[in-house]
Amino acid sequence: MEMGKEIHRLRSNRGITQEALAEALNVTAQTVSKWERGSSMPDVQMLPEIATYFGVSIDQLFAMAPEQQLERIENRIYSQGLFDEAEERQVEQQLHDFAEDPQYTGQAKLLLTKLYNHQAEQYHLLAVQYGKEAVEETKGDRDAISELADAWGSYIPDWNVRNHHALIDWLEDYCRRDPDNRCALMWLLDNLIDDRRLAEAREWLEKLERLDHSFRVPMYRYMIAQAAGEREEAELRLRELETMDDPEWCRAVTLGDLYTLRQEYDQAIAWYRKGQDMQASPKYTDSAESIAHICEIRGDQAGAIAAYREELRLQREEWGIISGEEREAVERAIHKLQNKKAD
Repeated sequence: MEMGKEIHRLRSNRGITQEALAEALNVTAQTVSKWERGSSMPDVQMLPEIATYFGVSIDQLFAMAPEQQLERIENRIYSQGLFDEAEERQVEQQLHDFAEDPQYTGQAKLLLTKLYNHQAEQYHLLAVQYGKEAVEETKGDRDAISELADAWGSYIPDWNVRNHHALIDWLEDYCRRDPDNRCALMWLLDNLIDDRRLAEAREWLEKLERLDHSFRVPMYRYMIAQAAGEREEAELRLRELETMDDPEWCRAVTLGDLYTLRQEYDQAIAWYRKGQDMQASPKYTDSAESIAHICEIRGDQAGAIAAYREELRLQREEWGIISGEEREAVERAIHKLQNKKAD
């Protein structure tokens, strides 16, 4: 049995005797020997204890293929809320072990990044919860409000805090080393435009134009013109975006984003819906969520609830998501709106 071989491998690698393992698990050495020979298996209720003892996952005890284990880890990151300390350390150790294998180094480090980003997001949600309570309990204390705003991702007026110069420096260096990486170029342009470094953005856009012949080049031309206050040029680029012959659904969703920033919400919703319709399955939920947010901004609670329900439908029918943190977050948003209507 594969589990027996894995227990033997883990025990041998750590220099642990069968007797020592048996004592730790409160079983006999003969029981451990039977597991390792494959003549019996541990009781299912013992699997968490064995996994914890070796600092591995239950999946690893079953000797699942590395690809399966990494996929399970990624699904686990996306499907649950905050990992407790023990869970986080276990997943972290698994991924560090995978990173030692050159075949899986890149994927393991990507999943470590996703794990830490997930944990940071979950802690920010906790900070928002306690921050709101702190503001009420302290009767609007300035420090409490500042911490709540920070947790909620607020705009920060201090330029030294909100500018992206360190990220831009890194992206510029990376783009010089990998000049054909379109994704890195677009992230660089996004941050240059956000920091209003528009002359530099125009220079990098010329490099993107050599690689990309889609709607993205006129999109960035619009964004640069808009940021520079060049209204006529911005309108010209917006019309170009609307009328160009480009079948990508991303163009429609991008137009939704641009019209949202202009507070032209009816047009934004129309483009979001068109973008969702254009997508092949599995369809993303972004358009439905964007429409829900617009409806909330407008005070259209019924419209927001309908859009969130559409998001739940897409999760269920397109992605098979019927439980977990992603679904619960949308359900909480609906519940909050329903309570507001009742008030």
